[in-house]
Amino acid sequence: MNFDFATIMFIAVLVTGIIWFIDSRLWAPKRNTEIARLEASSASEEKLEEARKEPLLVEYSKSFFPVILIVLLLRSFLVEPFRIPSGSMIPTLLVGDFILVNKFSYGVRLPVINQKILDIGAPSRGDVAVFRYPKDPSVDYIKRIIGLPGDKIEYRNKVLYINGKRMNQKEVAPYVSGDSGLPIPGVTIFSENLEGVEHAMLHESGKPILNGEMLVPDGHYFVMGDNRDNSNDSRFWGTVPEENLVGKAFMVWMNWNFDEGGVEWKRIGSVIE
Repeated sequence: MNFDFATIMFIAVLVTGIIWFIDSRLWAPKRNTEIARLEASSASEEKLEEARKEPLLVEYSKSFFPVILIVLLLRSFLVEPFRIPSGSMIPTLLVGDFILVNKFSYGVRLPVINQKILDIGAPSRGDVAVFRYPKDPSVDYIKRIIGLPGDKIEYRNKVLYINGKRMNQKEVAPYVSGDSGLPIPGVTIFSENLEGVEHAMLHESGKPILNGEMLVPDGHYFVMGDNRDNSNDSRFWGTVPEENLVGKAFMVWMNWNFDEGGVEWKRIGSVIE
């Protein structure tokens, strides 16, 4: 069984809460009785202090329970941080970006079991979304939502068609590497319009052209990376079930590429579009 962070935190809340409850119902009354007996017998202050002292496990549980509970609630229902480990969403997201994800954009779900309890909204075309990889739900992926339920998606000669309509692309500029500051040969930034949602993406000349079409099933979404020629997405493994959606990415709060060993300060606080 795979234990993710939410599961570990839920178990921690459960264990510390049970210890606190048992102490309040069983152990604390016994301590209070012993304290009252010592006070009646005029025992030394040293003995009274020893009697008043809570067991270390109880002390830690009472200290950590509210903190872990608050973090679990915030992370499960409001905002969750993620780190971008790959370049599949370049130029929108870079390797080393730490992002924030709105957890209630697509409905409120119970932690651990991921059961939706409140339907607030649905994904829109063009959203940058985090989801659990359908082939291995223990792994989180991030891509752009291209196709909604019922859409016919076609990808021909590196051009996207949705329900027979061509999504306009416009060449912007050569892609410049953040490491060297030099253009990468054959890699170009394009602007694509997804029925009113404009975003940047990359094309790399010389890469094999993957042509194909798909009808998006009900309750599923077709996703693609903005680094179109270097993304493992719905073109290869299919659509994302609605229950696998985690939330909508909305901001980069930090960028730290461990391999490069530096912080990209200008990306901090940038809005994800």
